[in-house]
Amino acid sequence: MGRIVIAAYRPKPGKGEELVALTREHYPILREQGLVTKRRPMIGRAADGTIVEAFEWEAGAIERAHSNPAVLELWKRYEAVCEYVPLAALGESANLFAEFEAVN
Repeated sequence: MGRIVIAAYRPKPGKGEELVALTREHYPILREQGLVTKRRPMIGRAADGTIVEAFEWEAGAIERAHSNPAVLELWKRYEAVCEYVPLAALGESANLFAEFEAVN
């Protein structure tokens, strides 16, 4: 069974649009590598500009991703444009129903 993950990417200064473009590439690359399910991701934007992505890994894929060259390159690109933050760092997470601006 797959694992649903919610990731939050806070853009580095001036890198917001580059981060959005990269996040739109994320799922197709992971799908091409056989690491995520056919369930399309949801991408949103928090009030502070943080990009939030929810997607579903295939069973066992999280472990395989850590040695996949395409994924390692993708993560390197993410590191250039953002920092990973916990959902709790977003003001929206304090709400009973966290709401984000739809990006896709």
